Amino acid sequence: MSEHGLHHVTAFSGPTARTVDFYTRVLGLRLVKKTVNFDDPGTYHLYFGDEAGTPGTILTFFPIAHAAPGRVGIGQVSETAFRVPKASIGAWTHRFVAMNVAHEAPVTAFGETVLRFRDPDGMPLALVGVEGAEAEAAWAASDIAPEQAIRGFHGVNLLLREAGPTVAILTGALGLKEVGTEGSAVRLKGDAALGGFVTIRAVGDFLPGRQGAGSVHHIAFRAADDAAQAAMAEALRRDHGLDVTEQRDRQYFRSIYFREPGGVLFEIATDAPGFAVDEPADALGTALKLPPFLEPHRGRIEAVLPKVA
Repeated sequence: MSEHGLHHVTAFSGPTARTVDFYTRVLGLRLVKKTVNFDDPGTYHLYFGDEAGTPGTILTFFPIAHAAPGRVGIGQVSETAFRVPKASIGAWTHRFVAMNVAHEAPVTAFGETVLRFRDPDGMPLALVGVEGAEAEAAWAASDIAPEQAIRGFHGVNLLLREAGPTVAILTGALGLKEVGTEGSAVRLKGDAALGGFVTIRAVGDFLPGRQGAGSVHHIAFRAADDAAQAAMAEALRRDHGLDVTEQRDRQYFRSIYFREPGGVLFEIATDAPGFAVDEPADALGTALKLPPFLEPHRGRIEAVLPKVA
């Protein structure tokens, strides 16, 4: 059975070393895979997550050193949120102050404490305090206490012109359920423990988004296997009239893509085979891994990629 929720979120960032430093040292995530953009192998594709790169924990980046900044607007992810133990929000606030991380004062949204902040490229992020999350497994950097560490995704916020068509996709084909509204925002939830929430804020006519450093390229939802993915694709075509791509092998999962009615690029990714398919679990992220079709070009690829600390 599929667990319904996020598989991963993929974004653009600026310099590679700065991206790795922020997400590993500041946020305490593990670099679980160092590979390249299969469609543009002169660019890294970096995956950050928990110890194993569990679906629902994975934030990935295409780092481009001199990328122009993006702009959040209509048809984009407006916030990517991680779940942390509720009691850790104060400690994270102190950490952000000490490490000069741009952040806001904690607020309450949908009954939960939310600490909003930005990465060095201005990407909107948040920590959401979740009751009982301290009992969940976590990967933590050496100076982040286990009771404080990030547990994976809480969810994403979408900024759209209207909510209805996208809600229909999420509930009709992707297995989420509407669980509440707050002002102009509607919240949906899947049954996955990690990355279960999608919140849509409908704002009518507004500035369109612009992709660049600090903006999300796409979000991926989970499918247990190829059969579950195929069933979701069929529902999208049959019930919603959407164009869905053929399946593409991404080495660590298999993917299909479609543009949802609000303009956000959605992916459906299989849980299998996972990130230990080409390197030992205890060595994840330590070596540059290439898919078989790019391996003959390793020398040329390594020559143009920047060093990763």
